[in-house]
Amino acid sequence: MSDDTGTQTADSHDRIRVVGARENNLRDVDVVLPKRRLTVFTGVSGSGKSSLVFDTIAAESQRLINETYSAFVQGFMPTLARPDVDLLEGLTTAIIVDQRRMGANVRSTVGTATDANALLRILFSRLGRPYVGSPNAFSFNVASATGTGQLTRSGSATTETRSFTVTGGMCPRCEGMGSVNDIDLSQLYDETKSLDEGALTIPGYTPGGWGYRLYASSGFVDPAKPIREYTPAELADFLHHEPVRMKIEGINLTYEGLVRRIRSSFLSKDVESLQPHIRAFVERAVTFTACPECGGTRLNEAARSSTIAGSSIGDLCAMQIDDLAEWVRALDEPSAAPLLAGLAHLLDSFVEIGLGYLSLDRATGTLSGGESQRVKMVRHLGSALTDVTYVFDEPTIGLHPHDVARMNSLLLRLRDKGNTVLVVEHKPEVIAIADHVVDLGPGAGAAGGRVCFEGTVEGLRSAGTLTGRHLDDRAAVKPVVRSPTGTLPIRHASTHNLRAVDVDVPLGVLVVVTGVAGSGKSSLVHGSIPPGAGVVSIDQGAIRGSRRSNPATYTGLLDPVRTAFAKANGVKPALFSPNSEGACPVCKGAGVIYTDLGILAGVATTCDECDGKRFQPAVLEHRLAGRDISEVLAMPVTEAETFFGAGAARTPAAHAVLRRLMDVGLGYVSLGQPLTTLSGGELQRLKLATHLGEKGGVYVLDEPTAGLHLADVAQLLELLDRLVDAGKSVIVVEHHQAVMAHADWIIDLGPGAGHDGGRIVFEGTPAQLVADRSTVTGQHLAAYVGA
Repeated sequence: MSDDTGTQTADSHDRIRVVGARENNLRDVDVVLPKRRLTVFTGVSGSGKSSLVFDTIAAESQRLINETYSAFVQGFMPTLARPDVDLLEGLTTAIIVDQRRMGANVRSTVGTATDANALLRILFSRLGRPYVGSPNAFSFNVASATGTGQLTRSGSATTETRSFTVTGGMCPRCEGMGSVNDIDLSQLYDETKSLDEGALTIPGYTPGGWGYRLYASSGFVDPAKPIREYTPAELADFLHHEPVRMKIEGINLTYEGLVRRIRSSFLSKDVESLQPHIRAFVERAVTFTACPECGGTRLNEAARSSTIAGSSIGDLCAMQIDDLAEWVRALDEPSAAPLLAGLAHLLDSFVEIGLGYLSLDRATGTLSGGESQRVKMVRHLGSALTDVTYVFDEPTIGLHPHDVARMNSLLLRLRDKGNTVLVVEHKPEVIAIADHVVDLGPGAGAAGGRVCFEGTVEGLRSAGTLTGRHLDDRAAVKPVVRSPTGTLPIRHASTHNLRAVDVDVPLGVLVVVTGVAGSGKSSLVHGSIPPGAGVVSIDQGAIRGSRRSNPATYTGLLDPVRTAFAKANGVKPALFSPNSEGACPVCKGAGVIYTDLGILAGVATTCDECDGKRFQPAVLEHRLAGRDISEVLAMPVTEAETFFGAGAARTPAAHAVLRRLMDVGLGYVSLGQPLTTLSGGELQRLKLATHLGEKGGVYVLDEPTAGLHLADVAQLLELLDRLVDAGKSVIVVEHHQAVMAHADWIIDLGPGAGHDGGRIVFEGTPAQLVADRSTVTGQHLAAYVGA
């Protein structure tokens, strides 16, 4: 081999080469990424960053790793399709640390999602006194049981019957949930009305529906009698009757009491997976309280009785993690030294990554996207692996400026161990530490998907791209602030770590609530505002949608559109829904045919019958202002806003929704684009646009800048200003300094996180906060505005 060839071969091992990437909106993208370096991908939301990093590079790495397993093992693994790309060269094992929230299963906690609970259970099985059993005896997910079972010996036809005992730590009262629930009957029905008068207030139980007919025709109660006049026996049958098979209106059905049915149909499911209106009903109707038997520890009496140095495993799991780390280091037990060292290292990783304020018993479903991502990072901080590709999706989301420097040091440490670090990020502080920058754009959606710049940070500054032009943007503190029109009093707020906080939140202005992560911001805003205050709350809860869900269905836009088509053509609205009567009979309205290939990745091919349009040919003959329904759903929001704003297609209800979508910067998104193809920032803004249509005088937004490019923050501030100028009160939980500088009033919580926070450390205008500089937020805001 010649020197030139040898050099070329060596160079190929030091780079990741992508040729012709076409996933989602990527347009034959070619990039060369240096290995063992930190590369930041930036660009406006929807420009193709995630498509390149996650859907192309990381996806192919994981697919190739899966192919190294046997066909038998692959049968138990998720199937991954090969990305649409001509060439991928130089890939290494990819570890993805994304924003996807950790499972909301009620049995999943911070401790169970990491190795912390497992290590603690082993520790108590060795050192706990009195001795109560193996590590399972301290698990709230394992129930105690006794019984008999049959054992068949290998190679023998004989079976033996043996008794067994399983010793688990699950509390028998709450079954390891930590809480018990009760149902508020006033949310199920109006006792002053009869069933015939529509007494039931449960979604789907309106008069005429099967939910209503089941009870009205059961014979147990008189449907014409008000519920408050039921006899005790009638009320018991109505609410708590055991399941019984009976024929109702000629159909065999199972009748059971209303409370029983609600528990089985609603409460047995993950609340976050329910449709929004059903989730709202469950949140109203169900109250959760700590289990009176275990005190919320989830553990049975035996597990709670065993202690080490006077503390039970339940006590330790309830501790703040930084305090637990100190407790572990103070424990002098040579017989368990390796176990204690491993546990201390794991807990220190939590503290190092800025999560020391959490506790191990914190349910994973209550973590924010940023917290979930950092919990996933914990397991990688002490890893001895090198030459791995770590892929991060905006790791600074939810972080105060004070914590961003800490996150940067962690990213650099992973790089310095010999790993390739790929980061999708908008924050200038993270872009500044990059060895290599890839800027995608120039726009979003169909206007994006190209590499606008590839090189160093200094090169980006002079490149003239949208990111380069805005990289050094700094907002000025608002010179004149609005005067409040009133106040929203919050008294003795004690949710989570809040310390009996009293505060008067100004109304009629833009209020920013800030503070380090874990200081109590969300607890104050989402958990303490009194009910009945006319609040529209827009939190960071994930949008759950299938590949059939799209912006038109999620926002409710499709309803007035279908009505407009039906009215113009004299037919039923159901014809214009791909999930109803008008759906193509071959692909069932999906537009594509999915073929399951077993252990290989499934294949999606465009439906030959409808050519991907999702509707029957007869439906497409019906037009509105010259367009059929498939053409309308293919429109981007900007085009649809013009289409439904005037002329023969004028539809005010649809136009209002489209205006809100444009206000939040989603003008480039197609109405029928599957939600599964939208980025995290796009999904959050879609949620914001939907809630902007709700009635209410107070809007509460949780980090609306998440996923926003530097150039889009100004548009968000204009939207917030319009809301306030229209007479609304806007309260924003936010870390972004540009939003703080633009506020009329700032409430700063702290001074630290967890039990070091929960207090108000500043109230006043941005100018006063900058001049005061007595808080961490004030110091960072002053540096940001150059004061």
